[in-house]
Amino acid sequence: MTTTSRAGPPESAWAPLRHPVFRAMWSAQFASNVGGWMQTVGAQWLMLSLTSSAAYLAFIQTAASLPVLLLAIPAGAVGDLVDRRRLLLGSELFMLLAALALGLLALAGLVTPWILLAAIFLVGAGQAWTSPTWQTLQPELVSEAERPRAIALGAVNMNLARAVGPALGGLLVAATQPSVVFLVNAATFLVVIVVVWRWKERRGVVAGAGTPHAPLPRESIREAMRASGRYVVASPALRTVLLRAALFVLFASAIWALLPAVADDGLGLGSGGYGLLLGCVGAGAVGGATLLPRLRARLSADWILAAGSLAVAVTALVMATVDSTAAVAAALVLAGVGWIAVLATLSSGFQTMLPAWAKARGMAVYLVVFQGGMAIGSALVGIAAAASGVDAVLLVAAVALAAGPLVALRAPFPRIEAAELTPACDWPLPSLAGADAAGRAAAGPVLVTVEYRAAAGQADALLAALAGVRRARRRTGAISWRIWRDAAAPERVLEQFVVGSWDEHLRQHARFTTRDQARLDAVRALTDPATPPLVTHWTSA
Repeated sequence: MTTTSRAGPPESAWAPLRHPVFRAMWSAQFASNVGGWMQTVGAQWLMLSLTSSAAYLAFIQTAASLPVLLLAIPAGAVGDLVDRRRLLLGSELFMLLAALALGLLALAGLVTPWILLAAIFLVGAGQAWTSPTWQTLQPELVSEAERPRAIALGAVNMNLARAVGPALGGLLVAATQPSVVFLVNAATFLVVIVVVWRWKERRGVVAGAGTPHAPLPRESIREAMRASGRYVVASPALRTVLLRAALFVLFASAIWALLPAVADDGLGLGSGGYGLLLGCVGAGAVGGATLLPRLRARLSADWILAAGSLAVAVTALVMATVDSTAAVAAALVLAGVGWIAVLATLSSGFQTMLPAWAKARGMAVYLVVFQGGMAIGSALVGIAAAASGVDAVLLVAAVALAAGPLVALRAPFPRIEAAELTPACDWPLPSLAGADAAGRAAAGPVLVTVEYRAAAGQADALLAALAGVRRARRRTGAISWRIWRDAAAPERVLEQFVVGSWDEHLRQHARFTTRDQARLDAVRALTDPATPPLVTHWTSA
């Protein structure tokens, strides 16, 4: 892990809010997040009145996060293909109706633990359809230089709401009943609907967004989902970020899942006190967001992740061993700082390493890992707490979070510059010959072969350089890849890869980036100038 140094003072973390459209969207999201945290407090306190089981209490977080595992991937694919405004409006309306139904059922006294979990799951399902598109949309509303801060502000939004929503929710539950909190949450979705309704999207390309080749064949949802999986699997940088995210959230989820039990049993607080404890986390997140630009100017991502993970580990340790409300509150402020440092670093790093055409679907994979890890972690924490006790589980989480940063020794946080992800633009689209060519191409996969002849003495170097092209081919659409060498003439090398369809191969041309092109240029520099590479496209017979 190394430190970094940048010239000039860092710009304010809040700078993107000077853009009116971004500010309106961010404010509407804040209102909705406040309502979501109010709902969380109301649901947890209602569950405590319905059952004393720690497992059921932890399952609330699972019910809210599990829809991401099931729906985020198709939601991300749809977000890259359709009118995003309509998608957001439909998802927000669905969540409004689900929250309204929960409020009315609670008002009538008809809620059971499983009905409560089902209602939370439905609201989470709407959120799963919204999140990939929302997270990639907001950074597009500011300049490219401000996008990392805009992405970080998306994480700040949730945690700033954590400083307000739980306190308001706790006070409202104490003054009225949980049903009122659920109805208020339903009203916040109406705020988002109004803002999105007034927003007019300006995006030139939908299918294969960000490509210079238009018009290109439109992807189906299934093709888009496969493309997102291929891209992430073939990207070591993205896989590293996902590994770091999974290791952190799996154990950090113990704090959020068990905080109600600590507040109720360990500290003897009511709903209002519990809301104020969550407010301490939000206050820490606000402070962390303000410090983050300065930290980024002085420290590498690995150091920021290490510090954030240790801060959350200290909080888990205090919650397990100290029975002082003041000490737990102070530790939760520290947790807020650490949480926002880790979350903003992971999410902004992952999103900036995605090309334009894969933004929403790629972020969907990240959400599956992060929110899915939260769901799985919360479920495991609930079961373990019921069997071994809350304090024991928190101690295990503290040790794991403290040791987590050591993974940077083997998997340091990667970095890809935005300029490297721009389309290469110099790949001519292939053409089909013959009257039945289009039909044959549509009937099945396409085999592409590229024959190279190495320059004198460069055959082994050519093979090594081609190995670096493999991931580029797979990220952009290849479902298989192999290189062959002529046994009689070792300087002759054949690259072979298969793409699922002719349309997918056309999109592959458009998706090749300058970073991928640099690898191909390195390969061609090792070939015989008198024998240029020969490309052949084979359609299914």
